[in-house]
Amino acid sequence: MSRVLSRSLAIVSLLLASATPTLAQGVQQTFEKIDRLQQEAPALQRAMNLARNKAVLLNGGLTNYVPAECMFSTSLVRQSCLSRTGFSEFVFTFSGGTPGWQAEGRAPSVRTKVVVSADGKTVLNIQNTPQ
Repeated sequence: MSRVLSRSLAIVSLLLASATPTLAQGVQQTFEKIDRLQQEAPALQRAMNLARNKAVLLNGGLTNYVPAECMFSTSLVRQSCLSRTGFSEFVFTFSGGTPGWQAEGRAPSVRTKVVVSADGKTVLNIQNTPQ
């Protein structure tokens, strides 16, 4: 389905290119950004899973610590935990606390920052800060 979408977008891009060069350039940049995001998505999901699991282990397991809900999301909500993305890394910054802390409205006990490689496979740095 993404191939069909890509081909359709390419056709639209060609049509717009003949109409107005400036508009076509903007459309092309948008298509390039969409392609980059599609390629980045699997690595981002892998990085988020790795960051969450390492934070849980560092803080004593799920019986003692639960990360913020954004670290369990598969939607754009996770972007609130993603503090930076670059060509070489993903940086997640999120709160955590005892089980139920967020649902019950309690304050988190720790803030965790996890830096994961761009391929989502390696933790480059992890830091906990008590809150």
